Amino acid sequence: MGASKKNIRSFRDLRVYQAGMALAMEIFELSKTFPAEERYSLTDQIRRSSRSVCTNLSEAWRRRRYPAAFVSKLNDSESEAAETQVWLEFALRCGYIEEESFEELDERYDHVLSQLVRMVMNPDSWVIKYR
Repeated sequence: MGASKKNIRSFRDLRVYQAGMALAMEIFELSKTFPAEERYSLTDQIRRSSRSVCTNLSEAWRRRRYPAAFVSKLNDSESEAAETQVWLEFALRCGYIEEESFEELDERYDHVLSQLVRMVMNPDSWVIKYR
């Protein structure tokens, strides 16, 4: 479980970051079983997009002084999460993952997306305010 908002001192303290990191690591392990011919397409793409959820969150965190830049990086993170869901669907349809695994990962990405949307819709509670 993550820290309350007032105890968050780093992007690593964000529950959405922790969830994204856990998902990226699961996808890394899962993608090890993909066929070799997928190495430069599906495998690379799903690993890249799943990792980009977290990297964009870390960049957003460092841009909290600038609300528009903060929201922009959160939107990038949101886009990467949605892209990962599509790659997961390709993996399912190609027979590389089971339906149960797809459903569980897809649902967890929906949760990550909902957390990101809440942050985007309420950036003032996250940005650094100067006096």
